[in-house]
Amino acid sequence: MNLKGKVALVTGGGTGIGTAIAERFVADGAKVCITGRRKETLEKVAESLPSGSVVICQGDVSKEEDVKRMVETTMKFGGKLDVLVNNAGINHPAPIVELDPKMWREVIEVNLTGPYLLMKAVIPHMLKEGGGSIINISSLGGMRCLPAMPAYCSSKAGLIMLTQQAALEYGRNNIRCNAVCPGGVKTEMTKKDFGQFGEMLGIDPDTFINQIALEIPMRRFAASPEIGGLCSYLASDDSLFMTGAVITMDGGTAVVDAVGAGITAALRRGGGIVD
Repeated sequence: MNLKGKVALVTGGGTGIGTAIAERFVADGAKVCITGRRKETLEKVAESLPSGSVVICQGDVSKEEDVKRMVETTMKFGGKLDVLVNNAGINHPAPIVELDPKMWREVIEVNLTGPYLLMKAVIPHMLKEGGGSIINISSLGGMRCLPAMPAYCSSKAGLIMLTQQAALEYGRNNIRCNAVCPGGVKTEMTKKDFGQFGEMLGIDPDTFINQIALEIPMRRFAASPEIGGLCSYLASDDSLFMTGAVITMDGGTAVVDAVGAGITAALRRGGGIVD
């Protein structure tokens, strides 16, 4: 993709998918501001990329003052803001009854309120520039339920609707807004969440994760750079007539019940289910 001359803001850019997106954007010619709550991870990413291509801004997307600073940092760095990627996200796995209300609120604040705050702050700049691209990283969990992830799935489903709302309201201004819905991706967060769920079931975390991967049509989880490639397309002028789209990138997971099948198979192997 050709992103030469474009300036992007990528939240959650210090790890996982966010890092991969930032790396791909820079490789395709963009200047990028990466944000996150951990300064050390942001610095590590910035140091790995060409000098002058990346600036960092430590902050929390659920806090309005931090969001304002993220946008100001991007504008100062690149002089404009063409692309916003709302990637920052967290999860606290637990069934509804066992989920602490504080944890529920934290997930909703980061995963849904955060993108709203960023969009509210960024869209005025895009209006002045005559357009832009907003890419919201939702999840397959925003399209279907996942066990013990009520807050996460609810927040990601809400992000899809927020995406389409923005597409409706600002399409006339050449501001595009699309949602990317990854399935399983090899990240620290995925390993932590699925590992925790495996422990809840009394199943070895690695065994559980591997079993789920085997139930995916492509028989594997995605690598983060594969998500970065799709985001680069959505950021580029090659997708100028694309808005309001909800794009799954899941190795075919949406056509099967990989998690349910993985749970069943893992429990059977562990003696939890008797045929």
